[in-house]
Parts: sequence; C-alpha cells; structure tokens
Amino acid sequence: MTKLTGLIAAPHTPFDANGEVNYPVIDQIAEHLIRQDVKGAYVCGTTGEGIHCSVEERKKIAERWVSASQGQLSITLHTGALSIADALELSRHAETLDIFATSVIGPCFFKPSTVDDLVEYCRIIAAAAPSKGFYYYHSGMSGLNLDMEQFLIAGADRIPNLSGMKFNSSDMYEYQRCLRVNNGKFDIPFGVDEFLPAGLACGAVGAVGSTYNYAAPLYYRLIDSFNQGNHQDVATCMDKVIAIIRVLVQFGGVAAGKLAMQLHGINLGDPRRPLRPITAEQKCVALEAFRAADFI
Repeated sequence: MTKLTGLIAAPHTPFDANGEVNYPVIDQIAEHLIRQDVKGAYVCGTTGEGIHCSVEERKKIAERWVSASQGQLSITLHTGALSIADALELSRHAETLDIFATSVIGPCFFKPSTVDDLVEYCRIIAAAAPSKGFYYYHSGMSGLNLDMEQFLIAGADRIPNLSGMKFNSSDMYEYQRCLRVNNGKFDIPFGVDEFLPAGLACGAVGAVGSTYNYAAPLYYRLIDSFNQGNHQDVATCMDKVIAIIRVLVQFGGVAAGKLAMQLHGINLGDPRRPLRPITAEQKCVALEAFRAADFI
C-alpha cells in the first residue's frame, strides 16, 4: 500500500468578492505548493470549506486541482457531505479523475451510533470510487466519538479500498493504536499541525494540515531537525508554529489562513458564512502578527 509521506497541504478554496469560487486562483495555489515541495493536497476538506460548496462547485474544484497539479501533487478528494446521495455523486465523479484517494468525514447531523454503522456508511461511499484509496477523516468537528482503532479493525474486512485515516485529533494514545492495526498496514497521516513533533515521535511519516499551505519550509526544517535529534531547533521551530496558530485562533482558522496566503501574493478572498470574514482593520493586525512570526 502506498503511504502519504512528507507534507500534504489542505488548501483553501478561493472565493471572489461576490463569494463565487475563483477557479483560476487554484492554479496559483498549486504552483506555489509545488515550489514549496509540498507532496500533495487534501482538497475540499475543512480548510477548503468543502461542506460550504455545492456538489457542482466541488466537481469543478476537483477537476481544476487535477489539471493545476500536472501530476506533481498527490490529490486526495474529500467527498463527504451532509447527504449520502451527494457523497456518492462526488465519489463517483472522483472515480473518473486522476487522483490518489477519496476521503469522507463522519456524518455530523444524524450520526452513526456504533463503529459498525460508521464502517457501513464508509463502505457504501468508498465503493463508489473503487479504484481509489479511501481515507476516513477523523475529526472532532464531526461530533463523532467512536474508537478509531476498532473502526480500522472492522473496516479492514469490509472496505476493500480502505487505505487508512486522516487523523485530526490530539489523542496520541489513540493515534498510536491506529498505527499498529494489522501490523501497521494502514496509512495514518497526522492532522494536527501544532502537534507535529508528537506525531513524528509516535511514528507519523506523513502529515496533512492547513498551515503547510504557507509555512511548509518551516515544517520541513522541523522534521529535519527532529530526525537529526536536534531538539533545540525543533523547539525553535515550534516557537514560530505557535505564533502562527495564535493568529489562527484569534481571528478564525480558515479566514486567517486565507489571509496568510497573501504573504505569498495569493488572494483567496473571505470564507463563506457562517464563518465570519475578517475586517480590514483585523487583516492589518493579523498580517503584522504573521510577519512577526517570521516563518517565511
């Protein structure tokens, strides 16, 4: 099984002043990620506001990412939706594209109450893109609190194309248990940027995150220092990571993350409601704080 290695960015979806998807800017994001040696993109996830986009928009976004990456980025498409009918339509469309894998977050309104129910939900959706790998997207934002080790154990027998899990949780005990299912068979890219050193210490070989869009060199330095045992430099890198995360927490992760891309000359617009856009005054303050973090 091919595993995701290195940094995988969770890119933002660019919107114009009218709140419409600004498709040409996707090309700019892809070119930037390739220049930064980012290995892949997790498209239309949380950072990409996939749930805020229509099915037709998401299909066009997916197609644009495939063409923009020119085979140089490993593309994982998040096809999760509130309606399983939409998730199936998106997954069937993903099956026709030159991508690495599909992925879905757990249902966040009517929630499966057992691991078996979640596995069956994922089995149905994964079967709509049978030639692609399938990653469950484990995130507290879904409101699900099921045992992910047991999900992988059960899923191994029922989801033929189950590749692993995008693990967006700071529960490092659960992460370590997931890494060990079926003697390490599954790919479990780590998904909490500010916990990356912990993920590396536990055995992560790939990481998916939003700050890798604009701070990838900092994280590659962190990974190199970790691998060399230079813990002092890991801590120095984390000083900058923490400074970045403080801005995201203060002004909203998606909105502030989009703003950070302006440091690279890419304008992604504001997030869609109900996410609150940043005011002009707040943008000045946030940009100043990003520059003070000195991560570029």
